[in-house]
Amino acid sequence: MLQQTTVQTILPRYQQWLKAFPDIQTLARAPLQKVLKAWQGLGYYERARNMRLAARMVCDRFNGSLPVRYKDLISLPGFGPYTTAAVLSIAFGQSYPVLDANVRRVLMRLAGTKSKENQTPDKSLLSFLSTFFPRQKAGEFNQAMMELGALVCKPRNPFCPGCPVQDFCLAFKKGEQELIPAPRARRSERIETVVAIIKEDGKYLIQRRPAEGLLAGLWEFPGGKRKPGETLEEALRREIREELGSEIKIEKLLLKVNHAYTRFQVILHAYECRLKNRPQPGKRPLRWVPLRSLRNYPFPSGNAKIINYLEGVSQTK
Repeated sequence: MLQQTTVQTILPRYQQWLKAFPDIQTLARAPLQKVLKAWQGLGYYERARNMRLAARMVCDRFNGSLPVRYKDLISLPGFGPYTTAAVLSIAFGQSYPVLDANVRRVLMRLAGTKSKENQTPDKSLLSFLSTFFPRQKAGEFNQAMMELGALVCKPRNPFCPGCPVQDFCLAFKKGEQELIPAPRARRSERIETVVAIIKEDGKYLIQRRPAEGLLAGLWEFPGGKRKPGETLEEALRREIREELGSEIKIEKLLLKVNHAYTRFQVILHAYECRLKNRPQPGKRPLRWVPLRSLRNYPFPSGNAKIINYLEGVSQTK
């Protein structure tokens, strides 16, 4: 959970996750939709799918116990060099160095290593780290390095006066600590999307996203991206025609939701709509769901905000 998500966000979610999936066997048996629902709001849903798949492989190949050999652990879905080293060192006390964004930044500053934009010299950093990496208590050392990067040796405004390794830092001695590593170029694409909030007989129409790709397997209100030159209403009619084989009457704009992902920002326009003809069976499963049951389904965060709005409106009536 800590990959790409803040500690403050995951603390309550971690406890909820352990309550729902207290062991590897429970996670391995869990339906995918239950796992995705438990992960809702944490982003990068591939992590949740990989955890479930890894749990199944552990049960099938390793008798239900997490393997303790590097080559076995890294063979599991979602276990790259960072996660594998973190688990083996912290959970099993093995001497493997962790190299995450925080540790990488600390090492680059200590060694005075400059890099080109969006490039990281991991091979040379690991070689440098090996000169002082401890043979024992590797897990404690790894955690200390991660915390040093997160709390002291921060990307901007590092707290050098309180740094315990200031005397060994070449970047500090040269006054280059804020130049290392080189600032990453951030490109934030702005995407406008439209969705139809269709209600009949007290139930809302939702559909499941494809099994592969962004937000795979989650449920959502029907709709999609606006194409260049289209009005929002034109885009919504086209999307519903393509997805449901239906024509709609757009009643009114209910709300606009802004949601930021790592590399792009989505502006989600939710319209109250009526179907002019019944939806046609397509490749994506459709369901009519009462408002009280919508929270049983895993939704992307933007759609979850729409559900919050619908619940709020319902309570005021």
